[in-house]
Amino acid sequence: MTEQYVLDLQEVDETQVAVVGGKGAHLGGLSRIEGIRVPDGFCVTTDAFRRIMAEAPSIADPLDQLSRLNPDDREAIRTLSAQIRRTIEGIALPDDLAAAITGALAQLGDRAAYAVRSSATAEDLPTASFAGQQDTYLNVVGPTAILQHISRCWASLFTERAVTYRQRNGIDHRTVHMAVVVQQMVLPHAAGILFTADPVTGNRKVATVDAGFGLGEALVSGLVNPDVFKVRDGEVVARTIAAKQRAVHALPAGGTQEVAIDSQRQEQPALTDAQVVQLVRLGRQIEAHFGRPQDIEWCLSDDGFRIVQSRPITTLFPIPEADDQENHVYVSVGHQQMMTDPMKPLGFSMWQRTAMVPMHEAGGRLFVDVTRRLGSPASRAGLLDLMGKGDPLVRDALETVLDHDGFVPSLPDAGPGGPPVGGPPAPSEPDPGIVAELIERSEASIAALERDIRTKTGPALFDFLLEAFEEHKRVLSDPLNIQAIMAGMEATWWLNEQLLEWLGEKNAADTLTLSAPDNVTSEMGLALLDVADVIRPQSEVVAFLQGVESVEDESFLDELAKIPGGTEARDAIGAYLDRYGMRCVGEIDITRPRWGERPTTLVPVILDNVRNFEPGAAERRFEQGRQKAEKKEQDVLSRLRALPDGDRKADEAKRMIDRVRTFIGYREYPKYGIVSRYFVYKQALLEEAERLVRAGVLPEKDDIFYLTFQELHDLVRSEQVLDDELIQQRKDAFRAYHALTPPRVLTSDGEALTGAYRRDDAPAGALIGLPVSAGTIEGRARVVLDMADADLEAGDILVTAFTDPSWSPLFVGIAGLVTEVGGLMTHGAVIAREYGLPAVVGVEQATRLIRDGQRIRVHGTDGYIEILS
Repeated sequence: MTEQYVLDLQEVDETQVAVVGGKGAHLGGLSRIEGIRVPDGFCVTTDAFRRIMAEAPSIADPLDQLSRLNPDDREAIRTLSAQIRRTIEGIALPDDLAAAITGALAQLGDRAAYAVRSSATAEDLPTASFAGQQDTYLNVVGPTAILQHISRCWASLFTERAVTYRQRNGIDHRTVHMAVVVQQMVLPHAAGILFTADPVTGNRKVATVDAGFGLGEALVSGLVNPDVFKVRDGEVVARTIAAKQRAVHALPAGGTQEVAIDSQRQEQPALTDAQVVQLVRLGRQIEAHFGRPQDIEWCLSDDGFRIVQSRPITTLFPIPEADDQENHVYVSVGHQQMMTDPMKPLGFSMWQRTAMVPMHEAGGRLFVDVTRRLGSPASRAGLLDLMGKGDPLVRDALETVLDHDGFVPSLPDAGPGGPPVGGPPAPSEPDPGIVAELIERSEASIAALERDIRTKTGPALFDFLLEAFEEHKRVLSDPLNIQAIMAGMEATWWLNEQLLEWLGEKNAADTLTLSAPDNVTSEMGLALLDVADVIRPQSEVVAFLQGVESVEDESFLDELAKIPGGTEARDAIGAYLDRYGMRCVGEIDITRPRWGERPTTLVPVILDNVRNFEPGAAERRFEQGRQKAEKKEQDVLSRLRALPDGDRKADEAKRMIDRVRTFIGYREYPKYGIVSRYFVYKQALLEEAERLVRAGVLPEKDDIFYLTFQELHDLVRSEQVLDDELIQQRKDAFRAYHALTPPRVLTSDGEALTGAYRRDDAPAGALIGLPVSAGTIEGRARVVLDMADADLEAGDILVTAFTDPSWSPLFVGIAGLVTEVGGLMTHGAVIAREYGLPAVVGVEQATRLIRDGQRIRVHGTDGYIEILS
């Protein structure tokens, strides 16, 4: 195959990223769209770059060193990347390569001015834009200067920022090659950027145009503030005209310079409204061609608009697919389930199959479509009330959507109205005996599942699982199960509302729920204190656990048993895993490694418990909480009796307190049951995956995690060898989804809403959240993003993105809790109340705004955090 060093832009399209890089491929694609004008030019291909790299064998060694560096080692990256750049810029171009480039220049006019632009093979991709990572040179005049700037573009593959970006994104430096685009310069009156979707709100129907005078460089470099226009349905709906004091112009002999704009012109818009609308029309054509929202660089000269670049906007959250053109409003499932990380395809498809309502996937997250319930006035009130009780930010976001005129269609009332006016009604009286009965039923159902699944394999396993999912849903939707969950929650709401009205006391139920019985999640935290009691006296076991990073999970418990005192420790950890080994962080995703599969995950928490607690702490903690709740109950009842009509109020409150004590612990049980079933499903599916690996259908058993349940079912039926490329695409997409933050509410227009608290009862500078567990505490903030990295001392305040039940073993050792996600009845809030920890949840960006080690004060009754140092 002969090398092709130069290709005209008209000869390339977006399929040729490997030959001409992302920018070149997109420009080639653009030049083929009817009515889109792209300045003439050519691409110096990646063949030329490879040829140059081959001319410098001395680059191999520094490249090897570079790939071994930590992305945070700025100094070493700076030194090595500068060395590589100098080497590349110093390589003389071989004659045939130089001749191919100068020949292409001669055809376009070698005395004209050109833009010489880097085009790497890993840029402008759907999942990573790499914007601004490599270099562009404007207004380069003459063949000698152009050849020199092409060398500079090649070298810019190794700027410090490009190298760091690749290392952070796990991209091998040797797999990225550099092409160069050489294009005739346009000398524009105005230039700027067009986003075909609003980059701030994500709304796909609103385009945003940034515009300034002269070359676009003035905007990109931040020299001036642009005019900003927003366009919807072919008309300008908002505009901000900036005072543009400077512009960048091209110089006749080459290069650019900043010039001042005379004062009369500074306040003039860079584009007329008609021009803005025309530009957006061109943008919509480009978006349709590439099939997704675009970030487009444009310029305007005497003969109209020219497009000089288009790349996908990678920061937008994807929209769930719908099979109609109607408006839809989606609520995030992850914010309800305390797990906003992306899920792998098997994970989200299993949750969809076992959930009680239809769920839609986007960006590796699940959403529920609430459009119909919002559209009917009767169900709307109930939905907003329920959402507001759980997470006021979701309610606020939904109300914001309702304020968009006509977005949510009005539907006829589906049923009776919302809650009655006045104080909350006393909930109907459930039978206290149902908790024990429900737990017994759930355990029997799981035991039957474990027994019956053992003999199933191949297609029969999937037939069995489909039936098991129906049983799974039947257990969850059992009216008794829902009654028991709601009994505890409604009694909590009733107490909080009535005791605020009668006694002026906020969140009184928080203390009344301390150490409630039958709470499987809080028991799990206390049980790990008992494990620490077994380990604490055994110094050799403690020393072994401190060095446990080197031990494989599979052999961890066996190795432990070989140490003096290790058998008891192994048995204690083993018994804990028998009861709780199905749990893990992000447990709603079946693909996440469970504690039973990775027991070393628990070691840091066990060691914290050994260090921070005295023997017998679990029993003492539970008893102290129980006594505190009892004392609070007596205090509340005696104060109520002293009020007018006090006996009636005290009797009602007593009934509700008893109900909370009976039922609130059960709130945690259904999730425990779900996750227990999940572990059984998972073990069966992994055994099936091992069979597929042995049959040569699958390369690795964990590859099943990147297939949906249906795809895996089809694979087992057909036994056709799996397409490696599909798995690789899914892995790349999953990695890209980690960079996206899921919104609480998302519309079919792509508008992402996180909601706001709209409160003015907190001091200036305080971080606002939702109060979920009463009390005030000061202490050291420990910002922990991964439970395995927790290193906590007594009195620390845990600050994290979200906590699911698997975090509760950490709760026994902390003094307070702050999370970015959560509501009144999510797991972290329930367990914080059980343990008496002041807690504030739903604090936007808490893990970024609070630094690890800062002293903070958590106001768990009023819902805000003060940063003290």
